[in-house]
Amino acid sequence: MPIILPSESPAARSVVGVADDVFAALRGESAALQRAESVVLVLIDGLGAISLRAHAGHARGLTAGMAKKDVAQSVFPSTTAAALTSILTGAWPGQHGLVGYRVLDPAQGVLVNQLTGWESEGLDPATWQAAPTIFERARAEGRPAFAVGVAAYAASGFTRATLRGADFVAAQTPAERVEVAYELAERHPGSVVYCYLPEADKAGHRYGLDSVQWVSALEEIDAALSRRVPPGVGVLVTSDHGMVDVPAHRQIVLEAEHLEGVRHFGGEPRMLHVYLEPDVDASEVADRWTRDLDGRADVGTRGEVIASGLFGPEVSDAASSRIGDLLVVARGNGAVYDGTAHDQRSRGMIGQHGGLTPEERQVPLLRFGAFAR
Repeated sequence: MPIILPSESPAARSVVGVADDVFAALRGESAALQRAESVVLVLIDGLGAISLRAHAGHARGLTAGMAKKDVAQSVFPSTTAAALTSILTGAWPGQHGLVGYRVLDPAQGVLVNQLTGWESEGLDPATWQAAPTIFERARAEGRPAFAVGVAAYAASGFTRATLRGADFVAAQTPAERVEVAYELAERHPGSVVYCYLPEADKAGHRYGLDSVQWVSALEEIDAALSRRVPPGVGVLVTSDHGMVDVPAHRQIVLEAEHLEGVRHFGGEPRMLHVYLEPDVDASEVADRWTRDLDGRADVGTRGEVIASGLFGPEVSDAASSRIGDLLVVARGNGAVYDGTAHDQRSRGMIGQHGGLTPEERQVPLLRFGAFAR
């Protein structure tokens, strides 16, 4: 049974368009944003629009002027590797090729973690992700470009794939990162400054969206972004994805009898890439999995999902070769696990994402500073 597509308005804004919005605002050519001397793009990792509104009392600065229209749709899968790359390149996952959390490198026949596995598996960030970044586009126009983030990420493969062209500046806390970003934008007219805030994502994964820890992270981020924006600087605040909490009783654990013909599990529990053994009929396995999962997840073949447009209007040969033979998208707040895997630590993760629910795909798109006029 093919994956059930989400019902979305054809006019819904996509995070893929954020990059073009930034440059249009700098040129004074945007229909959606006021002209700005410099732009700060703030990425709050893991903050969905629905969870932000549900906790508005803990984020008064972010939600004070938030209207119904101040949202955008994330990409598929709704996970950092795919969505953050789309925001920072203006390309769909089917174009930039980061099509999941863990995907197959067909040249080596191994799964590669798209956030942390670049060095260990020898991936070249410049060729694995070949789409130009907003920072490379800025440099080509003679504009300064900066990325403000956590020091530990400064030289990672994922950083080199998505932040190419930016001068990386490390700062410790959300408040310090926002302060540095605003100062850079003010000191360098015409610049593009990116500011990354991962605290809510980390707290959500470990503790869940209604936890004291997640609320505390949201409050810290809200306080950081409540500081005065320098004159002439436009601030655009968005996210790569939201989350849902997956309780233990909603875990779907597949045992050996379900896994006949499976070579690798990729993706993540909310959206699996399933790579089959050679000569296995993907349609037959899809039918079997559909029966086994009994309405708890949707199952589609690679061809069906590419044809549906979920990975974008065009899918390159390179991206297609990394997509699973089957894709399995959990419904509701469930998650699908390989019960035969040696490492079961991921089953302790509470907040998760990757699927097609509004909680995961609707993200805020908020305007401050020069953009709020």
